[in-house]
Amino acid sequence: MTSTAGPTADPTVDPTAGRSADPTVDPDTGPTGEPTADEATRLSTAPAPRSAPRASLTAPVRQAWRQLVSMRTALLLLFLLALASVPGSFLPQRTLNPVEVSTWFADHPTLAPLLDRLSMFDVFASPWFAAIYLLLFVSLIGCLSSRLRLHARALVSAPPEVPRVLSRLPAHDRWSADVPSAQVLADARRALRRSRWRVVTAEVPGGGHALSAEKGYLRETGNLLFHVSLVVLLVGIAMGGLFGFKGTVLVKEGDGFANTVFAYDDLSPGRRFDAERLVPFSFVLDDFAATYAEDGKALTFLARLRVSDSFDEPTRPYELRVNHPLEVDGAKTYLLGHGYAPKVVVTDVEGNRLEQTVVCLPQGTTFLSTCTIKVPDAAGEQLAFEGVFTPTTVQDPETGRVTSVYPAPENPALTVLGYRGDIGLDDGRPQSVYSLDDRSRLEPISDGSSPITPVKLAEGQTWQLPGGGSLTFVETTEWATFQVTQDPGKLVALAASAGMVVGLCLSLFVRRRRLWLRAVPQVGGEAPGRTVIEAGGLARTGPEAFDAEFAALVERLRPAGPVREPARPVEENA
Repeated sequence: MTSTAGPTADPTVDPTAGRSADPTVDPDTGPTGEPTADEATRLSTAPAPRSAPRASLTAPVRQAWRQLVSMRTALLLLFLLALASVPGSFLPQRTLNPVEVSTWFADHPTLAPLLDRLSMFDVFASPWFAAIYLLLFVSLIGCLSSRLRLHARALVSAPPEVPRVLSRLPAHDRWSADVPSAQVLADARRALRRSRWRVVTAEVPGGGHALSAEKGYLRETGNLLFHVSLVVLLVGIAMGGLFGFKGTVLVKEGDGFANTVFAYDDLSPGRRFDAERLVPFSFVLDDFAATYAEDGKALTFLARLRVSDSFDEPTRPYELRVNHPLEVDGAKTYLLGHGYAPKVVVTDVEGNRLEQTVVCLPQGTTFLSTCTIKVPDAAGEQLAFEGVFTPTTVQDPETGRVTSVYPAPENPALTVLGYRGDIGLDDGRPQSVYSLDDRSRLEPISDGSSPITPVKLAEGQTWQLPGGGSLTFVETTEWATFQVTQDPGKLVALAASAGMVVGLCLSLFVRRRRLWLRAVPQVGGEAPGRTVIEAGGLARTGPEAFDAEFAALVERLRPAGPVREPARPVEENA
């Protein structure tokens, strides 16, 4: 009797491995190409390949990269960037106002050093802020690169094949006609291509033809264009911040300005800006004119300049207005503000005449302005005056207080208090030109009356100072402030902004939709031999608007001639 439990004695079978001796069969996979049971067991217990440790080491890196380039991480970094910018809005920054930073240290001697170690007074140049926006750049670029690859692949790939059951689609229609299926599909292909649909046709097994069409790829293109333009915009802003330049200067009528670093009152160069890149131009402010409405609202500002495009070229006239900057070789000069600068003549006790044009700072819409006159070179004791300039002066007869009721210089006056003594300029400590920082070594100038009354001077009037000397208000002139900028990233930012607008419009107004058509000969029924046409559509965005578009497309695709609805197959109704 032959045992059925042990291995067979057939010589074509290996009794130790149980594998077929057929040379056409892979001994590791069997006839079907799948691993045999014994081989599966062997593979599961076999040692891992030598490359496994390397793969296990790179797996965390690849996982971290996937997390970094995800859209969720980009949004999180964008939120962190906005959050990190908050301290720069509340705390003074060294690059913008170093004096206020020093004051903050004096007012908060314990907290300020701690905040300074955290770079809170230089937020936008701190290492942690740089780390956030660099990670944001990497995340956005990595996320967009993968999306661009997928979109490029989608642009060259064919529309999806016709679904097996079109009646399940949101938009569906069915009819029959006495037209061959090939002609139905050919006519539909021409009509859809005229409407810029991407069309692919195929034959249906068993007879008939099918068509797949898709439209609306510009929606994703616009979405990607918007985000790519956003990255380019950030690059343009970074270029301006690194290599750009911004400076403001106050110029009085009759004075000039040369575009050098030392001529500016306030300077904000980029961290990689080179002073040699300053455009060598200059101008002289001949006249400043402003017009106002009856309620005091400013209407126009005009600065008449004589401009030299280079330090050694002749001047040319130019009228600088608001939002119409002066541009010389990429450097733009903007008109920012203006004010009044009364011209005075101070005579000391020895009769020496000292002429000054004093800048007064506006304190309101009527241009009531404050100013300080310092005369450190006067013979004897130094002289100083604190003044209030009022362009259209009205004085209260009871209190004697003066004010301005209109910004134009219709009744200008200068009201001053005088001082003698040591102004403190010889100490070497910096002082503001717009105020008297220390009055402890000054004595008021008065005729002995108490309290000391300010003196109001109209144009041409002179105040004879008790103890010798005089102060004359000669005339009213004006000053203007200008901002000069050089931004190498402005064209990049402009192109990026235009790209963002175009991309946003495309992503908002273009709809992605798909259309399928199947035409097969009818078998059986009331009219065998006719062609049954079935259409289905799907809109990925805006399905309500697509219903009307689908109905219009179906109306165009119906062939001319007798058309009627065919009976639905029994299996489909089931």
